[in-house]
Amino acid sequence: MAESQAILAGGCFWCTEAVFLDVVGVSSVESGYIGGQTVKPTYKQVCGGSTGHAEAIRITFDEAQVSYADLLDIFFATHDPTQLNRQGNDVGTQYRSAIFPLDEDQARIARDKLVEVGPAHGGRVVTTIEPLSDWYPAEDYHQDYWATEGQRNPYCMATIPPKLQKLRKSFQNRLKSAQATA
Repeated sequence: MAESQAILAGGCFWCTEAVFLDVVGVSSVESGYIGGQTVKPTYKQVCGGSTGHAEAIRITFDEAQVSYADLLDIFFATHDPTQLNRQGNDVGTQYRSAIFPLDEDQARIARDKLVEVGPAHGGRVVTTIEPLSDWYPAEDYHQDYWATEGQRNPYCMATIPPKLQKLRKSFQNRLKSAQATA
């Protein structure tokens, strides 16, 4: 098993984490912070918008089961890449749509994917490709949030199920849950 990682920011990390945890080939998803200037930022600092960090996820995946390009397809299908520094009611640079490639191959794939998805969004994609910087895992209570706390959180109940529906509709053959019921 050739494990790789991908770092993506698509708004609230609780929401993006919930989407990718059900993808075949993904072994783990860690919520965290990247792209800012504060060392070891806290959730409160990042939410305040002054650290420059994005709420992001670090996906560990098996390239034999799911490619980096496949992950980007899911990323673009399950968040709105046309909203600058926001996703829905979450507003600020910490909720930006961004890709943080880990190497030049990922950067090339990300650039190609931006060109590919642009027309479907009227050329209004604002997702950035940002340089890799220090990764800071979010506090423990943010990890696996949808499964542990999210289904009791009204914000999550309003935001995450529509993203999961998009995932199930467009990527049914890529879901762990679909394999379990087959």
